[in-house]
Order: sequence, then C-alpha cells, then structure tokens
Amino acid sequence: MFESLNDRMEQAFKNLKGQGKLTEINIAQSIKEIRRALVAADVNYKIAKDFTDKVKEKALGQENVLNSVKPGELMVKIVQDELTELMGGQTAGINVKGNPGVVLVAGLQGSGKTTFSGKLANYLRVKKKMSPLLVACDVYRPAAINQLQVIGEQIKVPVFTIAENLNPVEIAQKAIAHAKSNNFNVVIVDTAGRLAIDEAMMNEISAINTAIQPSEALFVVDSMTGQDAVNTAKAFNDVIDYDGVVLTKLDGDTRGGAALTIKYTVGKPIKFASSGETMDTLDVFHPERMSQRILGMGDIVSFVEKAQEQYDEKEAQRLEKKIRKNKFDFNDFLSQIGQLRKMGDLKGLMNMIPGMSKLTKNLDIDDSAFNKVESIIFSMTPEERGNPDILNMSRKRRIAKGCGQNLHEINMFIKQFDQMKKMMHTMSKGKGMGNIGNMLGGGR
Repeated sequence: MFESLNDRMEQAFKNLKGQGKLTEINIAQSIKEIRRALVAADVNYKIAKDFTDKVKEKALGQENVLNSVKPGELMVKIVQDELTELMGGQTAGINVKGNPGVVLVAGLQGSGKTTFSGKLANYLRVKKKMSPLLVACDVYRPAAINQLQVIGEQIKVPVFTIAENLNPVEIAQKAIAHAKSNNFNVVIVDTAGRLAIDEAMMNEISAINTAIQPSEALFVVDSMTGQDAVNTAKAFNDVIDYDGVVLTKLDGDTRGGAALTIKYTVGKPIKFASSGETMDTLDVFHPERMSQRILGMGDIVSFVEKAQEQYDEKEAQRLEKKIRKNKFDFNDFLSQIGQLRKMGDLKGLMNMIPGMSKLTKNLDIDDSAFNKVESIIFSMTPEERGNPDILNMSRKRRIAKGCGQNLHEINMFIKQFDQMKKMMHTMSKGKGMGNIGNMLGGGR
C-alpha cells in the first residue's frame, strides 16, 4: 500500500540530508519532489499544489528555529502533519443511534459494498456488542443476494430478503420494521450499484435514502481507482449527502490518490479502511496513523491494538508456565500462528512496525508463509506434537513424506524451533523481562 508514494517522498527528503538547516533553496527543491510524488499518486494537481504551498509556508517559518532538529526530520514532521490534516485530521466514529440504527451502504458495482456490509456487521457484532441485521437491496444482481447470505452465515448475522420483490425501497422499509419487532438494534442496507454513474441508479439510491432516513450513510470507494473514485464520491454526495467514506482494497496496487484527496474534495471524513476478503479485515480510519504509514514510519499503535484484540490472558498464562518449564511444544506453536493469522495480512502487519516497510518492500509475503510450517506440524502424530524431543530420524522421514518436504527442510525447521524454544526459555528467566505473557499478546 502506497509503496510508490513512500519511495518518492523519501527521495524528496533525501535532498535535505547533509544540509545544516532549512533554506528557501533546499525547501523549494524538496517541495518540487513532493508535488511530483503526489501527482504520480493520482492526486489532482490543484490539490497537490495547495498541499505543497502549505508545507512550504510552514517550512519557511522554521528556517531559523529548532536548530537541534535535522532539516530532513523537520520536513518529514511538517509533511506528516499536513497529510494528517488533508485526510481529515481527526478520527471519525460511526453513528448507529436509533431504534434501530440504520446504515445505508452505497457505491458503484465492484467497489466492495457487499463485502464491506458483512465486515461492518461483523465489526458491530464483535467489537461493539450490537445485534445487526443485513438487508439485501441489490435486486438486480442475484449473485449479490447470494453473496450477502453466504457472508451472513459466515459471521452469524441474519440477512433479510424478500423473494421476487424488486422494490428496494419496500424491502428496506420492511427490514427496518422486522428489526424493530425482533430486537435487532442496527440495520445495514446493502444497495445496488452500476458499472458507472447513471440516472436510474441515482434516483434509486435517493429514494431509498429518503424513505429510510439512515442514521449513517456510507459511500464505498475502490481505492485502486484513484482520482476517478474521488469524482464518483462527489457525484454520490450531491445526491444523498452521505456521512462518511469507506476505502476498500487498500491491500491492492493503490497509488493513494483517493485516500489523500477525498476528504479535501467532498468534505466528508473517511471512516473505515478495508483490505483483504476475510471478515475481520476492517479498520477504523485514523488519519494520523495513515500519514505515518505513507511516510514509512510504521503504525505501532494499530499493531499493538490488533495484538491486544487477540490477547487471551488464560492462554498467555498457560504458555508462560510451559515456557518457564521449557515445555513449549508444536501444539503451542500452532496456537500462536493461529493468533497471528487472526491479526490480518502478514505483510501489512510487518509494515506497521517502524522501519520494516523498507525491508519487506521487495518481498512476497503473505499468509501462505505459514502453510509450510503448518503442513509439517500437521504431518506429526499427536504424541510428536506434544513431545518434540521424541523426533528421531525414522519419524522425521515419515513426516517429510507426509507433508511433501525433504528431510533437510524438516531438520532445518526442527532446529529453528529448538533455537526459538531455548531463547524463549532464557528470556522467561531473565531479569527485567517482566511477565512473559506480555510478549505473547499485549500485556495485562
């Protein structure tokens, strides 16, 4: 995400390396590169110019102050502050007040509306402890209704449909009545989209919006479409005056133009960012954290939050005892892999750690990185998983055949496991390490 923009921004800051202080000349050079970086990221030239003018004004105001701060670091801080402001400044929450609260989800076909509707329902059910009802109002595309039903079953959220009814306004109204009488406190209405903006779609979304009066109307944007997404967002806002924007497919090859300029253009906050297909890959949008990630500074706060969401105190205490006794086994290792998988995309997680984005930039890292390890462990017997020390040559050969790996790879994995096990045991006894549970999931 934003790798190209990050590279270009770094190049702009390199111009200041070795400089004693900020001057009109070196500021102008950096500003020129920053503007080019933004335009290359599909940011409208006028917005890019307004942005860099603000950065230049602030940088010139710092010419003769903060001599203890390196010019490059100072420019990064100025750019980060302005990026944060450009994307909205403050984190915007979702409003689901009402009995029930009603959320209208709009956008073009293919933007990820239906998947987002499921992710939002899962988010509200799991994290906000609410009782959501999904509503299938895309009556023109049968696959959309089926998709929503599959998603609903997966996340344990009911889906309201009316067979053979092609009136989305009526379906939405009856769904709200059903929610009131069946104790659902939030209704999420997934609407139809088109491949491009047309009068019929706009009239329909306007009619639904007027009929149900949602407490929250959200516009879903495919961030991979860049500036086109911003133009579409403006057209929808003119019709339904929505409350916020959702950016989807941020794990794709996105240049960043939509994320950077949609707030500037439409005046509505970005409320959620979505990446991946699994239902737990939805994040509240934090402008400050996103600006840090764009500049390659990582996002350690989000990383810790994701770790804490998966933290199980009883499990951590159990593992702590086993590690202290040097009894950590392959079952425990599988459990930790499972928790890490639940945190989300592996490369995305690594990029949240400051400095890691440079190291992982050219690496193809995804969840399949764990598949090889899991296949080895699953080829072991229950006895072998619980007692790593019994793995002799005969057992290793059988495991190698079972998982399709060669004996050398099995030996390498077991050696690495033993080294990790010894290191964890040593750390658990070390002074000043505190509770080993803190290392296994976020602390208490």
